[in-house]
Amino acid sequence: MIDSLTLVTIVLMASSTYLTRITGYLVLRNRTLNPKMLEVLENVPGCVLISVIAPAFVSDKVSDLIALALTLFLATRFSILPTVVIGVIATALLRHFVAFSLI
Repeated sequence: MIDSLTLVTIVLMASSTYLTRITGYLVLRNRTLNPKMLEVLENVPGCVLISVIAPAFVSDKVSDLIALALTLFLATRFSILPTVVIGVIATALLRHFVAFSLI
């Protein structure tokens, strides 16, 4: 069964992503936007998601740092779906098999 704190976290992250997506459109719905502004509005949810990933960059766990480096490399070679799938699997495997951390 899923932990209630985990469920609340998922719901809040989904809500903040959805709200950032629609807020720009609701506030600016009666204005004509240039293509650059439309591109910015499309990328706002990505900014929310990167704030979830950013703490991994300062992790002291070797497994997380290796998985992060692998995922960054994959992002330069593949589209988003294979990158996410391989990154999640690599993180799980590395966390299972690499038991030491940087000190």
